[in-house]
Amino acid sequence: MTIVEATRDVEQWIGKHVAVVRDQLTTKHKKMEHDPIQFLRGTFYRWAQLWPIVCKDLAKSPNVLAVGDLHIASFGTWRDVFGRLVWGVDDFDEAYTMPYTSDLVRLATSAVLDADEANVRVAPRSMCDAILEGYLDGLKSGGRPFVLEERHKWLRSIALNHLDDPPEFWKKLDDLPSVKKTAPLAVLQAITRMLPEPHVPLRIVRRTAGIGSLGRPRYVTIAEWRGGQIALEAKAALPSAYVWARSAPNKGILYQQILSCASRCPDPFVQLEKGWLIRRLAPDSSPIDLESLATHKDQERLLTAMGREAANVHLGTRGADKAILADLRKRRAAWLQSAVMDMRKTIRSEWKDWKRRRT
Repeated sequence: MTIVEATRDVEQWIGKHVAVVRDQLTTKHKKMEHDPIQFLRGTFYRWAQLWPIVCKDLAKSPNVLAVGDLHIASFGTWRDVFGRLVWGVDDFDEAYTMPYTSDLVRLATSAVLDADEANVRVAPRSMCDAILEGYLDGLKSGGRPFVLEERHKWLRSIALNHLDDPPEFWKKLDDLPSVKKTAPLAVLQAITRMLPEPHVPLRIVRRTAGIGSLGRPRYVTIAEWRGGQIALEAKAALPSAYVWARSAPNKGILYQQILSCASRCPDPFVQLEKGWLIRRLAPDSSPIDLESLATHKDQERLLTAMGREAANVHLGTRGADKAILADLRKRRAAWLQSAVMDMRKTIRSEWKDWKRRRT
């Protein structure tokens, strides 16, 4: 199966679960041509097919409830129920039970591909070492959420400098066109339950974001409430593409499950409601781009934090720490770097094939 055939097949599979937005798929296909990192972010389904073949020995490692589509843009900030700023993984669309090594190799591969295209000063070997160092530390410590208050001051400082500008953020949302048809009843009901009070006048707009989830229906509701604006987004959820790629059992949508069991401080506005993922949109829910950090030290520290956060997620699987640590003790020192170099070559080859077959 070629990359074009795989894409066509998985999109047909997606269409059996949700009403696909075709024009967004056209946009996604063009974005995938841009560079290998965009291609990686848009093709978890292909990763799930290929990485067990390219990294055969790693595919036999202990299973955990994993992120699946983990990469350096999978992390962001949010506010917990007490208003504290929290940082961590903010995208679990592809969550599924799979070898823990898949998340680590995919995260490190995304960092290396990003370094190929952008201003990242950390060498591939150091990237792998930083991620693995953070991951091991997270496992051994039993997990600790990244609450950016009295701890993690360096990350808090970086995060605060990367928050969206509120006037600009709200202007972008205000400029989005209103939907021509009423949103599905399930969306309206779910969003209504999360509003601060009943009967708040809403405007519903269309929004596109990211690359991996392009093609799924997405609605944003904007409201004026007590002196300022609020926004909630509903995105159609579906089972992980791992089910399609590996002919694995369909366990349903595991987004809420992984949120509940991971060692993390949850975003109270993220809820799975009748097949729709509801979340708050706000200026303080922002990513931190690796290449935007000025120093080698900060880039390396952020990669280490990403490794720790991956451990926070994997520790949600009972007994994962002992099983993973035992597995890691058996592996040679450069196992992660070796796997990343193999997958880097594979992704670049797939990207070139995608561009060639598309022209």
